[in-house]
Order: sequence, then structure tokens, then C-alpha cells
Amino acid sequence: MISRIALSCMILLSSTAIAATPYEQHQDLVYGESHGAGLLMDVFVPTGKKNGLAIIDIASGAWNSDRGKIRDHKMAQMYDIFCGRGYTVFAIRPGSVSRFTGKDMLANVNQGIRFVKAHADEYGIDADRLGITGASAGGHLASLAAVTAIDGNPKDRDKSKRIGTGVKAVAVFFPPTHFLDWGDEGMPNFAQIGPLLFPGGIAGKSDEDVKKRAREISPALQVTGSTPPFLIWHGDADPLVPLQQSEVFIKVLQDAGSDATLKVKPGGAHPWMTIPEEVADIADWFDEKL
Repeated sequence: MISRIALSCMILLSSTAIAATPYEQHQDLVYGESHGAGLLMDVFVPTGKKNGLAIIDIASGAWNSDRGKIRDHKMAQMYDIFCGRGYTVFAIRPGSVSRFTGKDMLANVNQGIRFVKAHADEYGIDADRLGITGASAGGHLASLAAVTAIDGNPKDRDKSKRIGTGVKAVAVFFPPTHFLDWGDEGMPNFAQIGPLLFPGGIAGKSDEDVKKRAREISPALQVTGSTPPFLIWHGDADPLVPLQQSEVFIKVLQDAGSDATLKVKPGGAHPWMTIPEEVADIADWFDEKL
């Protein structure tokens, strides 16, 4: 049995922990719809002084975006660090590969960006100064959205498409970026990532069709001009996404005239134990670029 004093202490500690959290979390806001399914996000609003800026966090790992991905980002202290700086954070869940392809998820991310911009006044943020982040699959989708940003069309019948999808700065962790060049392995196992390319996988698809779709969702192959500033953190001992993926992408960005920086974590895996330190570095970078 827990004594009355011990119980009181537990309640006090719990209350203190809640009070110490630098954000209010609003769960499962619907930001759009895709194939008849609602698309969800969590919004983390600073409890302290707001800086009038926002960061979009693409909550996806292995191209799955269940709620566990938001818990992972909490463990990395993303929301504590960003909200502690005054940023409002929109944790977008772009859907999972069991239902959506990479192109679908890109469209879902774009819906999320447009939603944030459309509701900027409600959240007290500047729609023209958005940062975007993500790790692994989330980093891939964030990068792909940034380099394929769509201009708004003021005459479009769909009001949401009158809003562009561009962002001001991009900071990501260990993103896949080039599905036709996977370092020493040459190319990834298309059978494994098949559902990311086509509904139901690559069965019955020609090599030409597979490579065409892989190209379409490779950020390193979609850069057509200068992009927003990029910062990428990648470990040199990553067993899942080769460091080469970030090296290739950074070179493409720099060759296109973009402000792009790669920082390498010595011994860093996928992820690494001290990643909150790098999240803080990204926050410093967003402070500068936004």
C-alpha cells in the first residue's frame, strides 16, 4: 500500500513535471484527407514566450507514422527544445506505407504545410517563415517536399491550392535521398521498398517503371534550382541509411547554389544516444535562418 505521504509526493512530482513541460500538446487535429482517410497532426504550443515562428515536424519512421513516432521525437527532446525556444511545432503524420505510397505521403505533407499556413493567424505564427524537420523517413519526406515545393495558384478553385508549399529552412536527420544510388550496395532492395513506390509493391512493374518512380521520390534527383537552406545531421556508423545518402544530396544542393551544410556525428548510428544535443544545434540553426 502507498502511504498518504508517499502518494502526496507522487502527485506533487507529477504536477511539477507537467508544469515544467514547455508546451501544451493538442493531439489528433485533422489537417486533411487522403483516399477517404483523415490525416492527423499534434500541435505543440509553447507555454512560455512565443517567438512567432513555427517548425513542421514530419513524424515518420520507416515510412510509418503511428503515434509511436511522436513519442520517439519526445524522447529526442524535440518538442521540449523547440517549444522552449518559443517555436510552435506541428507534428504532421503523413500516413503509413501500408496504405500510402511515397508520392501520396508527399501530397499529404503538402496538405499539412498548407494547413499550417492557412491557420497561421490563429496560432500567432509567420506563414512565410516556416522551418521543417524530420528524421529518417521523416527527413526524406521533409527534404522531398522542400525541393519540390509548389507555388500557390490564386485562381485555383481549390482554396487550399491557392497557398504555396514552400518553407524557409530545412533541418533533418539521416534522410534517404537517392534511391538509384545506395552507396556500396548500388541500389536499395526495390522489393522491400516496393509499397513506397507503387500500391501493392513492384510486382508486374518493369525495371523502367520502378526506376522512374524511384527517381520521382528521390530528393537528390528532384533539385532543379536553388532551395531553402539545408542542415543535415548524419552518423558515420549508420547501419540503415548510408552517410553517402546525405553526402550526395548536399553536393547536389551546393552545386545548385543552395546554402547546404552536412554535419557528421562520429560513431552515430540510427539514431544515437546523445541526439538531443544535435536537436539543440538544429534549434540554434533555425534561430539563425528563420
